Amino acid sequence: MSSDGFIPLSWNEVAPDEMLKKARELFSQMDARRTTRHFSTREVPKELIELAIKSASTAPSGAHLQPWKFIAVSNSEIKQKMRDAAEIEERKTYDSRMPEAWREVLEPLGTDAIKAHMTDAPWLVVLFRQTKRDRSNGEYGPTYYSTESCGIAAGMFIHAIHNMGLVTLTHTPSPMGFLRDILGRPEHEHAMLVLPVGYPSESAKVPDISRKSLEEISEFLE
Repeated sequence: MSSDGFIPLSWNEVAPDEMLKKARELFSQMDARRTTRHFSTREVPKELIELAIKSASTAPSGAHLQPWKFIAVSNSEIKQKMRDAAEIEERKTYDSRMPEAWREVLEPLGTDAIKAHMTDAPWLVVLFRQTKRDRSNGEYGPTYYSTESCGIAAGMFIHAIHNMGLVTLTHTPSPMGFLRDILGRPEHEHAMLVLPVGYPSESAKVPDISRKSLEEISEFLE
């Protein structure tokens, strides 16, 4: 490492036509990405999950504090405990806690309190957001922009999973405190997402929906 703590940027310029080709290829791949709740129980090698987590960990983060912890679970007993606890909370939500406005937009997606994906998928990856960090003096210090940082890491994890030919789902049972208890995580870690990972089942279906157009999601000021 240099005396000032910096090293040269590793970057290779790409010709404009190659840039456009790569951009179109990536968009085509990601435009085909869909979220499914129907998973096969087919095994997925641990190394693939490790590589997805490593890819996610390349995400930028506030002050480079990397305020995330990915807990990957393949143990069937632990997954069952997670599902049981999630369904208890989800039933409360669907029965009494869910605002009508939220129910209105969920109805076309066919979601309910039954979370079979949590036991069908060979892996459940839980993303925990850390609000504190270890300091060199042995005490805790705060993290910064942890929500934004973990959101970026989650997106990169999803991209990595789709890129390798698997599927995942962004599941957010609420409240999520039971995940900290079951997985034995400290108080300063907050579950942000449950990401089942695996192959889609042979009968997997997805809602017949479309994405907003570029004009609807962006504005260019030139």
